[in-house]
Order: sequence, then structure tokens, then C-alpha cells
Amino acid sequence: MDSTKTRQNEHPVSAAHIRNTIVDVLVPVAVDRPYSYKVPEGMALRPGALVVVPLGPREVTGVVWPASSEQVDVPSARLKSVLSVHDVAPLQDDLLDFIAWLSAYTLAPLGMVLRMVLRAPAALEPPKPMPGFRLGSIVPERLTPARQRVLDQLQEGFAWTKKGLAEAAGVGTSVVVGLEKLGALEKVLLPPQHTLLAPDTAYGVPELSDIQQQAADQLVASVDEGGFQPSLLEGITGSGKTEVYFEAVARVLDRGKQVLLLLPEISLTTSFLDRFTDRFGARPAEWHSDVSPKQRAQVWRGVADGTVRAVAGARSGLFLPFRELGLIVVDEEHEPAYKQEEGAIYHARDMAVVRAHRAGFPVILSSATPSVETLNNAQSGRYQHIKLNERYAAAELPDLSTIDMRVDGPERGHWLAPKLVGALRDTLAAGQQSLLFLNRRGYAPLTLCRKCGHRFQCESCSAWLVEHRFRGTLSCHHCGHTQKKPDACPECNSTDSLVPCGPGVERITEEVEALFPEARTLMLSSDMMGGVRRMKLELESVAKGDVDIVVGTQLVAKGHHFPLMRLVGVLDADLALGQGDPRAAERCFQLLAQVTGRAGRSGGKSAGLIQSYQPDHPVIDALVKGEPHLFYEREMAERKAGGLPPFGRLAGLIVSGEDKAAAATHAAALSRASPRAEGVRVLGPAEAPMALVRGRHRFRLLARAPRNFDLSRYLREWLNAAPKARGSVRVSVDIDPVSFF
Repeated sequence: MDSTKTRQNEHPVSAAHIRNTIVDVLVPVAVDRPYSYKVPEGMALRPGALVVVPLGPREVTGVVWPASSEQVDVPSARLKSVLSVHDVAPLQDDLLDFIAWLSAYTLAPLGMVLRMVLRAPAALEPPKPMPGFRLGSIVPERLTPARQRVLDQLQEGFAWTKKGLAEAAGVGTSVVVGLEKLGALEKVLLPPQHTLLAPDTAYGVPELSDIQQQAADQLVASVDEGGFQPSLLEGITGSGKTEVYFEAVARVLDRGKQVLLLLPEISLTTSFLDRFTDRFGARPAEWHSDVSPKQRAQVWRGVADGTVRAVAGARSGLFLPFRELGLIVVDEEHEPAYKQEEGAIYHARDMAVVRAHRAGFPVILSSATPSVETLNNAQSGRYQHIKLNERYAAAELPDLSTIDMRVDGPERGHWLAPKLVGALRDTLAAGQQSLLFLNRRGYAPLTLCRKCGHRFQCESCSAWLVEHRFRGTLSCHHCGHTQKKPDACPECNSTDSLVPCGPGVERITEEVEALFPEARTLMLSSDMMGGVRRMKLELESVAKGDVDIVVGTQLVAKGHHFPLMRLVGVLDADLALGQGDPRAAERCFQLLAQVTGRAGRSGGKSAGLIQSYQPDHPVIDALVKGEPHLFYEREMAERKAGGLPPFGRLAGLIVSGEDKAAAATHAAALSRASPRAEGVRVLGPAEAPMALVRGRHRFRLLARAPRNFDLSRYLREWLNAAPKARGSVRVSVDIDPVSFF
């Protein structure tokens, strides 16, 4: 962080400075200030321009940074020159401001935040023209009907791509190639084509219910008023939240602005894109890890020049260089997946609000089960609070009840209680669908030897290896290590002694297939073979009714519309409650509410059965009674009493290292260096619950402070005063932590 300052201070102040030929350039490396470069004669640069500059022995792309009043003058003779300027639109001032703010808030180096903006390097190169064909001067002696159709297609004088011409003429591409060889077609270069159509706000205007229309009118009014306006759109599952906020999207598009729609999971994009297309007659641009580099480049460049009007994608979409962004929608705003846990650590929901606030436009947070922080902001008046309390088309919420596993549990070696099995049988007989939910991947969470007690543990993490029987492997879900399941115990060499402990979705699927061999059973899990493409096909098959019983993890719990789903069974509902995580109850409530909400969305009687060893727990009690306010009131009271968010502030410091003793020593030294401040309490260091991840030993410190305390500044002063980490030891800062593992 101090390297740039040292470099600038090496140069004595001279009277011979030419300030109008020097610019500051921020480069995407771990530095906290820009470097100064000379501007070659004839080159005009403004803040936000993307340039190529020398950095040591390399040439890198950076951004011209706004001049600082604290800048130290540097003699131009000692500076290197900007090499070239990329032919792309400059980054807008509001994005530069957002980069600086996020860096200061999260303590991430300024250059590392910029790196998140420059994630599509191919976008910085001008798009290449496409090869095409137009009518040539030679008429072939032999004209087949196929050749004639190609020539007829070109009579109007337009040029076509090879593929487009062949499809329009109804022939194979070999016919086009053959005509080109004969001289009947002439090769030309076509300008790059935009593959995305502009959304049509008048295309599929929906018929909204009265309550939906009122909510839509409120959101549209916030757009019309202009300026920053955060809104929480809270609606029960199946209430039509997406259709409601689409009306605000339409109004923003009509005003000539761009829209960013954030989704927490890639698995949700398929159904969302279909719903967007039904409403606007065109798909939005996609932005997530499964998009090809070529597509990413097209989207990045289109966003920057304004030709791409709407983008739907993951949290990294926040760093796209929008030319005229006018609205951000955060769908399923409560989802933990919005938290970036590595590199620059940030929460996309919170940063969406920040970006909207600093640029002065509306932001919509949508959820059936809002986060405690967002709901508190709405109840306190900081956010506009819009509610949808009924399902669309008078569809009813499922009737929820519990199965007390202490009394009515299954027999030994089985995992489905008799009452749930009976409900599955009745639903199957009625020709309707059932969903069994267990938030645990694989076949079993632990495999051990029943003869010597050996347990299979990851060598690089503090985690048991999960058996994936369908693949014959043992895997770590933290570092990705995978090994073949052995035939004998590696400790005592006993054969046929390895037994699985506990159920995963694979084991539940096995039990379902044994109970209902005639049923069409499908397992859905994030680690299934085939990736996103297969997931899309499987979800479509469920929606069409081609599946009778779905067994799935949390990826089936949210955002999907399964018209024939009438029964949801939740297994191990207490799984998330027995953790030392202050957010455990909130996550459990949200997950159970979301997954049971998959039933009955298209009308008709539906049910949810929750297997639990704690059926009287406040989380499950509030859910079954259909009174979420009971949970939120209790949760907020406990948070307030403990000074936890949203009534206090938290920040985590994670010290990790390849050597455990070195990491522990530095964590202790860091704790001793913590400054004294009124109302601030530093806890730790203590071994993290996941004490070893990817071969690195982890220790945590937690700083708790009052709500209005400047925790970022406190941490910056703390780290500046503390001993510097040495060797393999690293310190990462997590402002407003979501995970405590």
C-alpha cells in the first residue's frame, strides 16, 4: 500500500514541472494509489480513459485516475510515458467514485478493486469485422436449385455471413463455399454485429392483480421522482415480485437508462431469462462465470458504449462499466451468495445500495424472506417498504406441519419418516409432484471404518471427506480434493468395513427409488455432472411434469416455478440450527421458508412436512404458524441485546499461514496492537471453526463496535500500527461478515 508513495517521494520538487502533460494512472495490482505517467504529445486523456502503461518489465492496462489535491509534484523527465489508449468508452465518473469508496470501506487495495472492473481483457480490443459474401460478377455455368436460391437471396445487394446466407436460402454452407470458389460470390468484411435485441417495454405487458399494480405503481413512482430511492419489495413466495419490479425496469428503459439485475445463483438465470424474455421480447445480456470469454467481451463493451440496455447476472455485474445506469435490482437479496469471500471482500447487496446512492438512482431489493438488516432499514424508514401479502391468482400457501423425529421417526437405517412416506405415496397416486429437500450434497457426510474407527479426513482442511457413491469418490467440499473410495480401510486393511454415516441427497435418492421404483425420481445438486447446461435441462423437465419426485439441495429452494409441485418434505430441518454462527437462525428460517414455498404456486391444495428433532424451536414454530414476524421480532431483540448487526457493527480479521505456530503468533501480536476506542471490543484470537483450509491454518479476531462507528478507519489505524505479516502469513479483512467459519 505504501509502494507508490515511496516512489513519488523519491523525486525532489523541481520548478520545471509540466503538470498538464502528466496524469495519474491506477493499475490493477495490489497498490493503494495511482502512479504518475507522462502524456505523449498529441494524446488527450481524461479521467476514466483506459490506457496501456509500462509497469516494471510489463505493459498493463490501467485507468486514468482523477488528480488528487494531495499529489506530490514529480519531474516529468523521471516519468515513463503512457504507451497507448484503448479505443473504448472511458469509465464513468460514478464508477471511479464507487471503486474508491469500496476500497476505503473494505480496506481492499485500490488496484485490486479496479481489477474486478477489468475482468474482460478481450473487450478492450476493437471487435473484429466478420467475413461475409455479396453477389460477384461471374454467373456459374451450372446452376442447381440450391445455388439459384443463394444467388436470389443476394439480388437486393446486401452482404450476408456464410451461416446466415445458407440458413436464409435453405442450403448447406458447402453450397455457399462452392459458389465463392467459382467467383459467383465476392468476399467482404462486415461490421461487428450486436447479438442482443433491445428490450421492448410494450411487448408483454402483464395483467397485474390490484395489490401487484399498487406495488408496481410505487416502484415506478420512485423511478419518476429521480434520485436515490432504496426499496424493499417483500412478498411471500408466489406473489409475483418479479413481474412487479419488471414494471420499474420498463420505466427505466423507457427513460433511456440501463438496468442491472443481480441474481444470487447461476442456476436461477435460465428461468429468469425466460421470464424477462416473455415480458420484454428479448433476453438481457448475461454476466456470470459460465459465460464464455467472447460473450463477456461483447457484454462489457456493449455496456460501456450503451448498446447493451439490460444485464442479468452475478454479483460481479456491479463492476461493469455502465454508461448510463439507472436502476439496480437485487433479487433474493437475503442470499449469502451475494457475499464475496475472497480477494476484495464485499457484500453485493450492500454495495448495490452504495453504488445507487452515490450515483443517484433507485435500487430495489426483492425477497420473500428479507435479511434482518434490510428489514430493519425498511421498518425504520430508511428504505421504502412495499409488501405483497398474497399469492398471484388466489393460489394458497402450503399447509405446513412438523414430524417429531423423536417420536415418529423412521426405523433404523432409513431417513424418511412413515408420515412423509405416506404423503409421498398419496401425491404420486394423484399424479402430482413432490420435492424432498436436504441441504447436504453427496451420499454421506462421513465415512468410517466400523472395525478400527478410522475416519476419512481431508489432508488440507479441517473437514471430513464426503462420500459421493454415484461417482465412487470421497471429496472435500472446501478445497475440492477428491480421491477414489478405497475397497479396504487404509488404517487396518479391513475389507467391507467402511460404512457411511448420515444421509446426503444421494442416499435419500437411493431410499426413494427403493420405496417407489415406479416413480420418475430426479436428484438435483450443485455438483451434478454436466454443469449448468444439464441443470437447465433438468429444471425444465421438472417444470414440464416429466419428474415425479425431486430430491435436491438448496439450489432447488429458491426462484424456481414448478407448477405441479404439491408436496415438499424437509429432512434434517435442524441442520443449520446447531451452529455457533450468529446468523444460523436467520439462514435456517429463510431456507425453510423458501423451499416450502415451492409447493402450490399454481393453485390447488399443497403441503409441507418438516422432519425435526426440535419441532418447538422458535424458527420452526414461526414458519409452521405462517407468522414470520414472530421470528423477526425475536431475532431483532436478540441482536439488539447483543449489539450485533443491524444494531452494531462487526469486522473479522482472518490470520492464516502454512505454519500454524507462525499464524498463531501473528494473530496474538495483532490482538495486542488493537487500539483502544470507546464502545469497541476485540475478541480473539481463536482458531476458526474451519481451522485448516487448503493447507492454511486459520485464526480469527472479531471487532464489535457501535452502529455509527467508523470501523473501516479503526481497522486501518490498527493494521498500520500492528506488526507486518511475514513469510506465508496473511491477514484478510472482512467488514460486515456473513460467514463465521
